[in-house]
Amino acid sequence: MIESILLLALVGLTVMVLQLGSRVKALSRRIDLLEREGRRPVVPPPLPAQAAEPTATRPVPTIAERAAISGISRPDAAPAAPRGSQVLSREWARPNFESLIGARLPVWIGAVALIAAGFFLVRYAIESGLLGPGVRTFAAGLFALVLVAASEAARRLPATASDPRIGQALAGAGIASGYGALYLAAALYDLVPPLPAFIVMLAVTALALFLALRHGPPTAVLALAGGFAAPLVAGYDAAGIAPLLVYLALFTGALFALAVHRGWAWLAIAATVAGFGWINFLLAVLNDGHGAAAAFAVLLALAASVALPRTGVASNWIRLAPLVAGLVQLLAFAPAMDFGLLAWSMYLTLAGATLVLAWRDERYLPGAMASVVLALSLIATGMMQVDHGASVFGAIVATAMFGGVGLAFLGRARGWSWIALGGIAGPLLIVNMLQAGRLADWQWSALAVIAAALAGLVSWRRRDAVNRRDPGLVGGTFAAALLWAVAWLQLVSAAWWPIGIIVAAVAVGWWARRMQDATLLQLPAFGLLVAVAIGGMTTADYLRAIVQSVSGHPLPYAHLPSVADGLRLLLPIAAGAVWLRTDARMFGRWRAAALTGGVVCALVLAWHLAKLPLAISSDAAFLRWGFLERALISQALLAVGWWLAQRPGAGAVGLYLFGLGLARVLWFDVLLLNPVFVPQAVGSIPLLNAAVLHMAAVAAWSWRFVAGAPWRRVGMAFTLIAVLALVRQATHGSIMTGPITTGENYGYSAALLLLALGWLGAGIRMEARDVRLAGLVLLTAVTLKVFLIDAAALGGVLRIMSFLGLGVALIGISWVYGRYLARPKPEEQPRPNELAASE
Repeated sequence: MIESILLLALVGLTVMVLQLGSRVKALSRRIDLLEREGRRPVVPPPLPAQAAEPTATRPVPTIAERAAISGISRPDAAPAAPRGSQVLSREWARPNFESLIGARLPVWIGAVALIAAGFFLVRYAIESGLLGPGVRTFAAGLFALVLVAASEAARRLPATASDPRIGQALAGAGIASGYGALYLAAALYDLVPPLPAFIVMLAVTALALFLALRHGPPTAVLALAGGFAAPLVAGYDAAGIAPLLVYLALFTGALFALAVHRGWAWLAIAATVAGFGWINFLLAVLNDGHGAAAAFAVLLALAASVALPRTGVASNWIRLAPLVAGLVQLLAFAPAMDFGLLAWSMYLTLAGATLVLAWRDERYLPGAMASVVLALSLIATGMMQVDHGASVFGAIVATAMFGGVGLAFLGRARGWSWIALGGIAGPLLIVNMLQAGRLADWQWSALAVIAAALAGLVSWRRRDAVNRRDPGLVGGTFAAALLWAVAWLQLVSAAWWPIGIIVAAVAVGWWARRMQDATLLQLPAFGLLVAVAIGGMTTADYLRAIVQSVSGHPLPYAHLPSVADGLRLLLPIAAGAVWLRTDARMFGRWRAAALTGGVVCALVLAWHLAKLPLAISSDAAFLRWGFLERALISQALLAVGWWLAQRPGAGAVGLYLFGLGLARVLWFDVLLLNPVFVPQAVGSIPLLNAAVLHMAAVAAWSWRFVAGAPWRRVGMAFTLIAVLALVRQATHGSIMTGPITTGENYGYSAALLLLALGWLGAGIRMEARDVRLAGLVLLTAVTLKVFLIDAAALGGVLRIMSFLGLGVALIGISWVYGRYLARPKPEEQPRPNELAASE
């Protein structure tokens, strides 16, 4: 134990050396400032020995003068004396390595040596058996008193009064020795009962504070360390927990008073940290009595919050730290106190104090906001326990306290909006989620509606803060929508939930359009997203059906939800998106995504409804109606897309729908579910069947969609597919699967030759070079096919007639195309004056 006390003394010495360094820096800065202003310290010439003034008549510097010399400032100190009234030697005024090592540091090493000497003297007496326990303890106490008396003598004697470090060192050694004597009497030898030991500890601590007030920071450091360590020396539970907490409260209060009086912010901060250290120690070692420790936490947080600003602390975060630490500390005590009424009372008392401080000084507003967050955490933690104690009471009081105070002070600062909304919405939502069985559904719904109205009131009262990202305007609107949704969810089944969400999103959109606040305008987009997400199984069923359809599964209808569920989910979303899009600023940067989502929901619903008439849920039904159903859906998309593309302002949506229709035709009808490979009925009538009419219609839509070569080329591609489908269906009938026959092969040649001639004629008539080139390319391909494939299978007269017909056709085409190319172009026609001149 003696070694521990020595270690404590060494720590105190280190702190004092650091304090000494800071004072040296302060003195250096002060001297430099005086020199720059042309004022140098006055150094009188040394007096002759025979003329020296008697020591007894030399004036003793006052506390203020010694503080000014040592660099210590105090708030209530009188103005500095006139220049020349204080006598400073150059060696003292300008410290250097020699003065530091030769004159300053040895003082404190000597103080530690005195402490060690006293303890080792007692230890030697113990080991030698020279002195009994009582004598040893008395000697230690007497040694402490001698050191304290010596500190006072050093402070008054003319020879040592000019150097306050002497008195500080002796006072610190006396304090440490006093606590050591107390340890011997109470803990080691049991010479003093617990209660008297506690009283002696109070006396020693009071003496330490008194000496700190007289001697300055070094002694205050030892008083701080000794005062907080003293209960461990005497036995922290020797006299009971209540007296211990009383002592800690009185001692901490005295330290705060000393810190305020002398302007020592470091002392107030250190006392706060040490106090919370004791609270955590008690939380770890106590089995009961947590209520008293929690009460001390409340007092410590409040006292520190009041004391720190008065000591000169300017940082808002340091000022707030004790409040937040106290609130967190009470969160740690709550489980040990079974979330009982006492725990909640203490927490709400401290939280109320944060509100009062924030009301008086807005710099404490973040602390009040933190108290709301921690209160919600405490409510949630309590509600998750099997025995949640008085957590319901705490939730009710927190709602009234934070919500009421926040509403009352909404106009003062933005932070009060967060406090109001946290009190209005937070406890209700947490208790409803974790303890829903406490009230009937309609009761929860009624409370949520009332809370939604109060949140809406917050937004309305902050309506002047447009486009400032105001937490009251935006947060109040969001909270009102959320609480309304909760009220709706309490009353209806899950299938009807999306309707309530969309109603809330539309209401938010209406308020956003009225306010024209950029942040508010984005909120409805999230409402649409939440409506889709909250659809639950309906959304999952749609996703499953869409994935299977895209992957080529022939029976996606079997995985669709019921049409009623689909209408309840998708129709409100699509309708809400359509209504909200009337304002060009609606959805903000999420506008494209929100509108796309609305269109997708409308398309999925339309796809679902289009699947209902045929309801293809078996392989036989797919064989009979699968191609026709897909063709009708694709044609509907193409028709609507073409129509919208011709309307001003709807071109983008029209292009999107038209492109989707083309993608469906290519993906399903040409690639995955092509009736040439997958058996499907297309109709038995040549030309007038689903396959030919479908592809011909796609070609016509594409050709006429937008004037220009790109879409015309798309139309030509689908025209080619339609011609191939015509030949295939004519040779195979309704089911187009099977090998290519000889007649089908010749039919392709004849049909493609006619198509090539048609493209050539159209290209010439339309002056469209791409159409002419397509005709020539197709004609070349047909020619090669006839020579390399068709003619190889013919013989005799048929081969002769085939080549004869092909030759005549090619010659005729060449003659017509040559005359077209030789015809003067419009820009090459001679002008009228040129014709007259030639004549």
